[in-house]
Amino acid sequence: TIKNIERELICPSCKELFTHPLILPCQHSICHKCVKEILFFTLEDSFTDLGSESSNQSSPRIRIHSPSLDRIDRLNRSGWKRNSLTPRTTIFPCPGCRHDVDLGERGINGLFRNFTLETIVERYRQAARAATAIMCDVCKPPPQESTKSCMDCSASYCNECFKIYHPWGTVKAQHEYVGPTTNFRPKILMCPEHEMERVNMYCEICRRPVCHLCKLGGSHANHRVTTMSTAYKTLKEKLSKDIEYLISKESQVKGQISELGLLMKETECNGERAKEEASNNFDTLFDVLEERRSAALRAIEASKNLRLEKLQTQIEEYQGLLENNGLVGYAQEVLKETDQSCFVQTAKQLHVRIQKATESLKSFRPAAQTSFEDYVVDITKQEEVLGDLSFYSSGLDVPEINEERSRMYNKALICWEHLVKEDSADTYILEYRKLNREEENATWQEIEACSKSKVISDLENNSSYAFRVRGYKGSICSPWSREVILHTPPAPVFSFLFDDKCGYNSERLMLNPRRTSVESRAGFPLLLGAERIQVGCYMTLDYIIGDTGITKGKHFWAFHVESYSYLVKVGVASNTKLQEWLHNPRDVTSPRYEQDSGHDSGSEDTCFDSSQPFTLITLGMNKFFIPKAPTAPKDSANRILPMPSCIGICLDCDRGKVGFYDADHMKCLYERQVDCSSTMYPAFALMGSAGIHLEEAITAKYLEYRDDM
Repeated sequence: TIKNIERELICPSCKELFTHPLILPCQHSICHKCVKEILFFTLEDSFTDLGSESSNQSSPRIRIHSPSLDRIDRLNRSGWKRNSLTPRTTIFPCPGCRHDVDLGERGINGLFRNFTLETIVERYRQAARAATAIMCDVCKPPPQESTKSCMDCSASYCNECFKIYHPWGTVKAQHEYVGPTTNFRPKILMCPEHEMERVNMYCEICRRPVCHLCKLGGSHANHRVTTMSTAYKTLKEKLSKDIEYLISKESQVKGQISELGLLMKETECNGERAKEEASNNFDTLFDVLEERRSAALRAIEASKNLRLEKLQTQIEEYQGLLENNGLVGYAQEVLKETDQSCFVQTAKQLHVRIQKATESLKSFRPAAQTSFEDYVVDITKQEEVLGDLSFYSSGLDVPEINEERSRMYNKALICWEHLVKEDSADTYILEYRKLNREEENATWQEIEACSKSKVISDLENNSSYAFRVRGYKGSICSPWSREVILHTPPAPVFSFLFDDKCGYNSERLMLNPRRTSVESRAGFPLLLGAERIQVGCYMTLDYIIGDTGITKGKHFWAFHVESYSYLVKVGVASNTKLQEWLHNPRDVTSPRYEQDSGHDSGSEDTCFDSSQPFTLITLGMNKFFIPKAPTAPKDSANRILPMPSCIGICLDCDRGKVGFYDADHMKCLYERQVDCSSTMYPAFALMGSAGIHLEEAITAKYLEYRDDM
């Protein structure tokens, strides 16, 4: 067994067997010499900066030499912070977890030696060199093979020397001895901070042994500690149970190892096949290029030969114009003809040729162009395409998450689509992780989906999550989609439907059968009511509330307001206030009544009751109107925001607060105090043409929340 654990005995820094390993605060072990070497290079930058400052202040010839190991030890005992002239702490980059750990003010001297690991390494060394004997340390040359090692003397002895140095009846006879070994460790583990004290407690916060002085007034005074025996028993039980579990799963592990072996063979075969396919594809490209190359060269060669032929013909014609050559020589011979009839018969055609030659001399023009600019191969686009040549996923299009269709409430509904090819994947893997400042690299959690949407449960409220998806077709997968960040509501979702009984005005409000949406129509009832109006415009709001009340806790709901809506008020109200509104409706245009203000006085500046039993905000004409406050500026433009496509309301009864949110981005637009001593209800009011639709997740109490919604 000891021969099969070599990978656990390798130092992460030097990649060799541990030598005097030290336990870092992050619980990783590293050789003592490796700690010194890493600190040397870590601190070298600090000394270089110090040398640069000294050189700038005095003379450029002054050089600061690299610190010695002794000097580093002195710095470690006092502590050192990088790029600082004041020694405080020692920051050490752990090669095991790649994180910077604080060694404290004592540096290396504050670290425990990992004697257990050291013993296991020694056992491994002995098993590896079983044929190599450990010789007696005190024998006269030549030394004999040792048979015992004394842990108190830290030496190995043969039988004769052991009897001599450990005689019966003496104190040394009581020393502890073991088989031959080169690993001698102290019998009692001493505290590195208080060198005369033995460790007898275990700090559960720092996860390290401490002494009673560390607990009384040291760095562990306020930490939770337990006795060493309790920690020993607890950790040993946990380790034993974990080992038993792993041993019980041995057959499963062997099966998984066999599966991984098959996957390795399959990967090797698929890799060779992919290389062959890539090579064939490039050979095809080479063949196409070679064919195009041959065709281009043939065309250029044919054009060149044709032009040379024309130019050669022109040369021959011009050579004929020379005396005693060609056309001129022939004409001179014709001039010698004395018979007039014969001369006229031959000279007529000859004169035409002479005239053409004369004209060509006056306007010389080569019979062919020397430039081949029409035969330049333009490879700009092809070069760009070949530059982008890469592997493809057998036609698998990268899916993209649709943020508009995706929703985040108690559950997350994530929808995606293919922008190029539809149904190009058989299955999908959706991954998500919580974005946390404390854990920058949180682990991705994955879930499989057979459609282009998936519902994820167990998400935390008031949190941000990152999502990405990739498609699979057999063993081939597409690249990951762009990461999309969505936010969960600040509180659990409150489920309700519109109440069709309490205060519902069926003459001016239209409620759908599922009671999830309501519309206000300016129809005949409004015209008949306006028939009696002679001066001004006095109209009432039509209220509708949720069918479920809230008495405690923190709740969130969301809804859509139609873009054509003229005037809509949304918020919360107590049951007593609702009874007042529903039984004694007041006109909305009266200068003595402003529903957002929380009081009935005519002046907006007289008071601003922070504990009113209701809060409503106004929406309309694609605008979000923040209620007026006494200290608010008179300019109303600062109180008008674009209306979000989805609006959320968060009611915290315990704190007496209500907030209005842009539900698409979970951004709070307005928040104020509200009196929640009575039962509170979601309240809505409409006037003129308007429409409100509850989000499907809000109605999940009554309508099933399906995966394919």
